[in-house]
Amino acid sequence: MAVALVARLLASVSVSGSRGLLRCTVTPSLEKCFSKYFSSVSSPKRPLPSYLIFLNKQRDFYKKKYPELNSQQLTKEIGRIWRELPQHEKQHYEAIAKSERDKYKEQMAKYKSELNPVEEAALKEEKRIRRQIRKQAKIKKELTAFGKPKKNRSSFNIFVSEHFQEIKGTSNQEKFKALCEEWKTLSGFQKQTYSQLAEDDKIRYENEMRSWEEQMKASGRGDVLNYKFKMTQKRQKPETEPLS
Repeated sequence: MAVALVARLLASVSVSGSRGLLRCTVTPSLEKCFSKYFSSVSSPKRPLPSYLIFLNKQRDFYKKKYPELNSQQLTKEIGRIWRELPQHEKQHYEAIAKSERDKYKEQMAKYKSELNPVEEAALKEEKRIRRQIRKQAKIKKELTAFGKPKKNRSSFNIFVSEHFQEIKGTSNQEKFKALCEEWKTLSGFQKQTYSQLAEDDKIRYENEMRSWEEQMKASGRGDVLNYKFKMTQKRQKPETEPLS
């Protein structure tokens, strides 16, 4: 059971008890570990909303109807069709979605009733971390919408972006791995070029950030600057939160 693995992992991090409350300090690296490797694969799967049920059932039909569209364009087209679908036709998919939700609630109740206290605490911690990751993703999206400058790149990132297209490999993962190996073989002199580019990019970022912050304050949206501060604080001082 994946949640049992989470429970064992929690036992290896900073845990303290107070009045029967389990508390855990989660580092950013641990959050990444949870988000990438740990999920309750044995727990009931959350049901799809009505639109995704429609998308899955109709994708093949519209793929044949619009063969000139790529996957992304096809999804957008099906989304448009769904929005314009008469309500009486949508009701069929909404009824399926409701039935699946009801079934999910029953299965989830049974699943939770079979967890021991440590597994239950681990599951709650997993959910808390996922909520935090979603919240930070939302904040990042909002900051992008407000025109927040792109973060400066490291010398290695610049090297990868410059050579990614020319490197041999059947997948992005293979290409990245090959570039990692190539980077290790570069001399200090060869890396100096990329270090200078990284330093220039850092100066660019700092200048653009100052300008952007002034613009936000001038437009009455200085509140969005708090998002950046809160995210920085979370990286420096991970939160401690009761699990039950």
